[in-house]
Amino acid sequence: MSRLFGSVRARATLAATLVVAVALVAAGTAVLVSLRSNLLGEAGTQAERSAREVATELAVGTPYADLSLDVDDRPVQVVDEDDALVAASEDLERISGTGVDAVKPRPAASPDGRDEDADDDDDSGESLDPGEIGERITVSDGSATIDGDTEDYRFAAVPVKTDDRGTLTVYAGAPLSAEHGAVNTALTVMLIGFPLLLAVVAWVTWLVTRRALRPVEGIRREMAAITASEDLARRVPVPDTHDEVARLASTTNETLAALESSVERQRGFVADASHELRSPIASLRTQLEVAAAHPELLDLEGAVADTVRLQRLAADLLLLARLDAGERPADARVDLAALAREVAEGRDGVSVRGAGAVRVAGSRGQLGRVLANLLDNAQRHARSAVEVSVRRDGDAVVVAVADDGDGVPAADRERIFERFVRLDAARSRDDGGAGLGLAIARDVAVRHGGTLTVHDAPAGGALFELRLPGA
Repeated sequence: MSRLFGSVRARATLAATLVVAVALVAAGTAVLVSLRSNLLGEAGTQAERSAREVATELAVGTPYADLSLDVDDRPVQVVDEDDALVAASEDLERISGTGVDAVKPRPAASPDGRDEDADDDDDSGESLDPGEIGERITVSDGSATIDGDTEDYRFAAVPVKTDDRGTLTVYAGAPLSAEHGAVNTALTVMLIGFPLLLAVVAWVTWLVTRRALRPVEGIRREMAAITASEDLARRVPVPDTHDEVARLASTTNETLAALESSVERQRGFVADASHELRSPIASLRTQLEVAAAHPELLDLEGAVADTVRLQRLAADLLLLARLDAGERPADARVDLAALAREVAEGRDGVSVRGAGAVRVAGSRGQLGRVLANLLDNAQRHARSAVEVSVRRDGDAVVVAVADDGDGVPAADRERIFERFVRLDAARSRDDGGAGLGLAIARDVAVRHGGTLTVHDAPAGGALFELRLPGA
C-alpha cells in the first residue's frame, strides 16, 4: 500500500477522489432527504384535500351512502365521536395508521348515527359550530389494502361538525408509492452515476497532476545527472509557468550556484594553503638538514622564525575552516573600547580614542583577532602613526583604524579582503604574511552580524571601519 501511494500523483489523485466522494455523498444525502420531505409533504396535502372534500359533503348533510368515498381508489374512513366507523371506502379490506382498524361501518341506529348522550366537542380540542370543518389536522403514516392491493399511505384526519350527527372525523389517505419510487430511482441513479463520476475525477486528476509534475521530474533527472557527473556548472531547467515549480527550479539553480562558488572557493583555499605551507616547511626542512650535516651552520633564529610563521599560518587556516563550517560566535558581552586598548598596548605609534564602555555581543577571542589583524596591517603600511577610535553610531558600534601610509587604491578595496591576496608583489612573504589577516577580519565581522570596509583616512592613508551591532 505504501508503494502504491508512494508518488505525489497517486496521493493527489486519491485525495481529490476522496474529497469529491465525500462531497457527492453529502450532496446526494441532502437531495434524497429533500426529495423525500417534499414528496411526503405533497402526499400529506393530497390526503388533506381528499379528507376535506368528504368533510364538506358531511357538513352539508350528505348521507353516508352518498359520500364520495371511492374517488381515485384512496382509502377513506368516517369515524364518529365514539371512534366507531360509520362510513368507509367500498373496497377497503384492511387499514392501519388511523387508529381505527375497522373497515366495515356499523349499522346506524338513527339517521344521524349518534347516541343521545354524545358530546358536542371533538377530540381535537377545537370547538366547532354545526356545518364547520376544523382547521387543525392530524397526519400519520400507515398502510391499507384496497381490492387486494396493499400500499403505504399518508393519512390526514379532518374533523367536521354536523347538525344531526355530531362531530365526525374523516381519515383520507394518499399513496406513498410515488415517494418511494422517486427516492429509489434517485438512489439508483446516484449509485450508478457516482462511481462513474469518481472514476472521471480520478482520471482527470491523474492526467493533470502528471502534466503539473512533469517539470519536477525534469528537475529531478537533471539533479541526478549533476550528482553523477559532479559538474556543478550545470543547471536544472526552469519551466516558463511562473508558478511554484518554476520558483523551485530557480531556487535550486541559486543553490547550485552557491554550492559551485563554495566548492570553487574551497578548492582555491586548499590549493593556496598548500602553496603557502610548502614554503615555510621547505625552508625549515632545509635548515634542519643543513644543521644535521653541519651543526656549526645552524640558523637557529631562522628556524624559529619559520616555525612561528608556520604556526601562525596553521592557526589562521584553522580559524578560516571553523568560520567556513558555520561556527556561531559566543554570545558574551564584550567591551570593544577596553579590548582595543588591550590589543594596542605595547605597540609603537598606536593611539586609542574612546570614552566609556562600548559593548557588543560576540566572541572576545575572535573580535580581539580582528583588532589585532587590523593593527598589524596598519602598522605594516603606516609611515609613523596608527590611530584607533571606538564610538557609538546609533544602535551600532564603530571601530576605526587609520594609518598615515599610502592608502588602498579604490580598485583594490574589495580584493584585499580575499584570501591569500597581497597587493605588493615585491614584498617578501616573511614581511607581508600569507594574505589571510584581512580575510579573517571580514569573515569574523560578518559572522558577528557586522561589516568591515576600507576608505581614505584623513591623514591620507587607509581607514578600516569595523561596524557591529551594539549590545
